[in-house]
Amino acid sequence: MPDQAPLFLPSLEFRSLPGERGEKFRAIQAEGRHIPQIYYLFGFKPEITAHLAAFTEGVMRGPSPLDPGLRELIAAYTSRLNRCLY
Repeated sequence: MPDQAPLFLPSLEFRSLPGERGEKFRAIQAEGRHIPQIYYLFGFKPEITAHLAAFTEGVMRGPSPLDPGLRELIAAYTSRLNRCLY
């Protein structure tokens, strides 16, 4: 996986998050896996980003003629076209 550019606020990326989200982040990092930078925003202001998370969940998992797997594939393909890590 290519190195990602640092966040504009790198202190978000390197601070230890409390609770279940922090535990998940630490487990992912311990495995050497990539954490998309937007998740740091979710961890920094969960009360504000809850609406974005609910919207995303609705778009990706809510009722639709497209099954969730196909929606994920479309999102991944679009991200790749935009040279964005998915």
